[in-house]
Amino acid sequence: MKPTVISKTCKLPDGREITIETGKLARQADGSVVLRMGNTMLLATVVANVEHKEGADFLPLSVDYQEKFASTGKIPGGFLKREGRLSDYEILISRLVDRAIRPLFPDDYHAETQVNIQLISGDHNALPDSLAAFAASAALSVSDIPFQGPISEVRVARVDGQYIISPTLEQKNKADLDFIVAASIENILMVEGECKEISENDMLEALKLAHEAIKAQCQLQIELTQAVGKTQKRTYEHEVKDENFRVELHKLLYDKVYAVARKQLTSKHDRSELFGQIVEEYIGALPEDTTVNKDLVKKYYKEIQKKACRDLVLNEKVRLDGRKTTEIRPIWSEVDYLPSAHGSAIFTRGETQSLTTATLGTKLDEQMIDGAMFDGNNKFILHYNFPGFSTGEVKPNRGPGRREVGHGNLAMRALKQVLPNMDESPYTIRVVSDILESNGSSSMATVCAGSLALMDAGIQIKAPVSGIAMGMISDSTTKKYAILSDILGDEDHLGDMDFKVTGTEKGITACQMDLKVDGLTYEVLSEALHQAKEGRLHILNEMKKSLTAPKPDLKPHAPRAITITIDKDLIGAVIGPGGKVVQDIQKTTGATVVIEEVGNKGLVNIFATDQTVMDAAVKRVKAIVAVPEVGEVYSGVVKSIMPFGAFVEFMPGKDGLLHISEIKWERLETMDGVLQVGEEVKVKLIEVDKKTGKFRLSRKVLLPKASKQEETPAA
Repeated sequence: MKPTVISKTCKLPDGREITIETGKLARQADGSVVLRMGNTMLLATVVANVEHKEGADFLPLSVDYQEKFASTGKIPGGFLKREGRLSDYEILISRLVDRAIRPLFPDDYHAETQVNIQLISGDHNALPDSLAAFAASAALSVSDIPFQGPISEVRVARVDGQYIISPTLEQKNKADLDFIVAASIENILMVEGECKEISENDMLEALKLAHEAIKAQCQLQIELTQAVGKTQKRTYEHEVKDENFRVELHKLLYDKVYAVARKQLTSKHDRSELFGQIVEEYIGALPEDTTVNKDLVKKYYKEIQKKACRDLVLNEKVRLDGRKTTEIRPIWSEVDYLPSAHGSAIFTRGETQSLTTATLGTKLDEQMIDGAMFDGNNKFILHYNFPGFSTGEVKPNRGPGRREVGHGNLAMRALKQVLPNMDESPYTIRVVSDILESNGSSSMATVCAGSLALMDAGIQIKAPVSGIAMGMISDSTTKKYAILSDILGDEDHLGDMDFKVTGTEKGITACQMDLKVDGLTYEVLSEALHQAKEGRLHILNEMKKSLTAPKPDLKPHAPRAITITIDKDLIGAVIGPGGKVVQDIQKTTGATVVIEEVGNKGLVNIFATDQTVMDAAVKRVKAIVAVPEVGEVYSGVVKSIMPFGAFVEFMPGKDGLLHISEIKWERLETMDGVLQVGEEVKVKLIEVDKKTGKFRLSRKVLLPKASKQEETPAA
């Protein structure tokens, strides 16, 4: 039977269309849609269990975005030749969707829910990363899963001063501002992006334009929900509730919790211990035959603790560690801490610490990218590691999780804006941040430490970059709010906003914002941005106490690089048959030589940690690529002897004929005993045959000419 397909279309500001259809594919899922823009097509499905797992007190939501290689006519690389675990790029898009939709599920909904988005057709003129959340929200909207949406995401870029919604790949690559923004009809929910040192006002303008485009996409989903008849969502009961007990426990414990919060302890472990003692004493005082649900006690106690800490800030403008709302925790930093690293830095702010290294590599160290939409090489890599001991926990090391991938990507975006032109640089740069202590904003510590490590390594960045995490606590009833600079981990959990901003003294380079509250006005957002700027500049000044600018030179043990540009036709001569020539250069000199073809030229990149090694390798390469000049004198080696003369290698890979008549002024009847193979001989290049390119050499022109008397044989 032919399926009943329902389709809705909306337009972008420039007239391009986005179509959502449901009813054709994946009909056994709770909700499924196909989104199409140009030739880009996304299949989004959502499935949720009817029952929740016993004891679950959170939403077990998983979001996976995957690009099918067939969508762009490719076959995957690797041994298996099939799609495998998600790439970092796919994980980052999955996170964009997760962060946008997760806050809109009801707090008491705990059924396992899975969202899958697949790229089934790709088009560089309609980038799929900014369409994935739109598709996911639409799939939820046509299901009976309780979801307080709809939402959507768009990319906003600025090219030559003009803002563009959903730019093409070419436009995106030219932009000085590139944000992905998620929002409902009423509120902005998430922002992620990078920019080239823009102002706070420029960022606000971009967010406003993005929100206007999102409103139309949300309206389409409302109409789609009505068309498929899914306005009524499934009923559920995933929590045991006792409102009377909640009120009673609040009366008993709130004042005690508030009193601990007011102690203004700087150590999170001390605070945690005192907060824990309150609930432990309450549970310990219960009789053995109590009917009180201890799990409910812990749940309600978390609510009490959250409210007390929030009230402290709103009522007294006092934070848990005693700081003012605009105050930054104490900072200290140090560079050149690791003697064998190419660049290193420690950055410590309060109880958050990053030890970061910068390593210089060759083209051979570039990261290979093999994706459905993008492939090629990456010359700037940033990795972020978050071990369990950084928070005093026992945690198995299972490799980087999604959070680590996301935090590393944010720091990479922040720092890449100030790097020298990587297209022209012979280096591959890897920055690694190991978080040794964590109490909030470790990704921003990575930005600060990464900036210092790059400068310590002698990388000539345009300007140092700092980062700060902003938070907010608000009360919709009283309309009170407080914007917090440099938030603690506790403030991140109990607050309504996590807003990370990075930048130089000149402007913003990257940002990431997640909102957990409705009704954030642009006025409050503007206030947060300008407060963040003050914090960023303060942190930059603290960083300058360790290092004010990049060191003028690389470390002695860091690889030096020289790039020699050669004619395209000479690439083969440097490589040699089967790579013999370049391998011999590396073996005999100790340098690393990487050759690549760029346009109509060849680039020979030479890397060495010793000047003598570098000079030897450069000499070898220059000798190979040098162009023979008629009239120049060369020191050659006899390669072979013929009856009519000898062939002499006067330059690497270049042989010329030294005719028997050009060896001596005297007439030679035979080559016997005149020269030997391997003998060194000085010769002059006297001619290059225009047709064949063959070289004619002369030795006799470098010898004194014999007199007539000497030339005439004795009688």
